[in-house]
Amino acid sequence: MFETGVHDSKKKVGIMGGTFDPIHNAHLSLGQCALNQLSLDEVWFMPAKDPYFKKNKKVTPAKQRCEMTSLAVSRREGFKLSLFELEREGETYTAETLALLHEKHPDIHFYFIIGADSMYQIDTWYHPEMIMKLATLAVAGRHYPDGYRSFQEQVEYLKDRFQADIEVLDYPETNLSSTMIREMVAEGKDISGLLPDKVKEYIRDNNLYRS
Repeated sequence: MFETGVHDSKKKVGIMGGTFDPIHNAHLSLGQCALNQLSLDEVWFMPAKDPYFKKNKKVTPAKQRCEMTSLAVSRREGFKLSLFELEREGETYTAETLALLHEKHPDIHFYFIIGADSMYQIDTWYHPEMIMKLATLAVAGRHYPDGYRSFQEQVEYLKDRFQADIEVLDYPETNLSSTMIREMVAEGKDISGLLPDKVKEYIRDNNLYRS
């Protein structure tokens, strides 16, 4: 899909989207991995305002998730907080976000950073063909769910079906998740070392995830 040299002269930006409820060290290490391995100029951390796939779940208000993300990425070279999705009206979809980003930043080549689990689901997302037309997929990990095609087979499937441009990141698997951290806080367990200290303090000071 992307011819050699077509985007060599463009600024290279990775997009890390997510609820970030809360943002944690696995998010940050994945962003750093993409930054280093793909020689990106920046990684933009883009909190979702109203994740349509979590409509039936309690999600911390966007303002607080944004503030935690800001605390986590500030003063980290190459990392940037993006309010692009938060400032949009209504539900937001990755395909629409990438289309609008292209209109606003025609001088940037975007890399959409995802985990292996998302790679197995992306063909069921809203207009997956648009996502893979507008960005290079930067996929972390090599594991795959039981009963599914292998990791490499999934990569080849997306390349064949969508002419996807895919970069595989050499990133170690981790069990750390936002759900785990929320549950630990609710149970009164120590979350030190799982996320930046400033985010831990914010959670404590704002009494998040207690009930």
